[in-house]
Amino acid sequence: MQPPPNPPSNLIDGRAIAAQLHAETAQRVAALRSRGVQPGLVFVRVGEDPASRVYVGMKERMSAKLGLNSTTRVLPESTSETELLALIAQLNSDPAVHGILVQAPLPKHMRQEVVYASVLPQKDVDGFHPLNVGKLLLGDRTGFRSCTPAGVQELLIRSQVCTEGAEVVILGRGEIVGKPMAAILCQKDRHANSTVTICHSRTRDIAAHCRRADILIAAMGVPEFVRGNMVKPGAVVIDVGVNRVADPAAPEGSRLVGDVAFAEVQPVAGKITPNPGGVGPMTIAVLMQNTVRAAEMAVS
Repeated sequence: MQPPPNPPSNLIDGRAIAAQLHAETAQRVAALRSRGVQPGLVFVRVGEDPASRVYVGMKERMSAKLGLNSTTRVLPESTSETELLALIAQLNSDPAVHGILVQAPLPKHMRQEVVYASVLPQKDVDGFHPLNVGKLLLGDRTGFRSCTPAGVQELLIRSQVCTEGAEVVILGRGEIVGKPMAAILCQKDRHANSTVTICHSRTRDIAAHCRRADILIAAMGVPEFVRGNMVKPGAVVIDVGVNRVADPAAPEGSRLVGDVAFAEVQPVAGKITPNPGGVGPMTIAVLMQNTVRAAEMAVS
């Protein structure tokens, strides 16, 4: 039997880098517990969206592994916005709860911006509260940063990717990834100082923008949008997308793909994240870090 081929040398291993962060987080958890403090994290899920159940389950398991005290509050789809806000107010006032994560998506009858703004900024470990978003734009590191873009920056740092003066193109202007990612990398700060372009559905000739990028971050939510001929040779490509596409050959009749056509882009890229195994593990790793930091701040 032939041995399995070696993985491509230009892969950015998100699982391995996330494991480094988890090891650091575990040390901080141990330090807190030696002082009689156990970081508390509550997940709030409304309804039974299948993807939400999977994502919250992954976060629960990692919380338990690291020694956090995590619980999940599941509310029916019919829950009113007022009832959800009442639960969040209760969690805000509980000193044993250091972090609150309201899992997206929310039912259509709930105003997402109102719900996220109701979480105390010091417990907003997802980084969605307007105060934390404002602090991010101002370069104020006392706030919490959105987990996925903060995780992408950590991937770049630990993969020795230089962002200083780099041309960064971000595909997607969403509130969760695109906008905060741009805010992080354009800061006058170490591991930032990039020239950032945000492309979106109204951008003219997106391919031309992509080919100019030293670092290309795809977060559009369009399956395999980035093709090989859209990438400058040697560029760093970060695939944030998670898309389900039909595949009759797959056991469930569908499979998950990113925003990057990996097989085409990997031979061209200097470094590239796989999908899965790239950005996803980093999102959870930063969430755990944010929660521990919230506990540290609460007892400082």
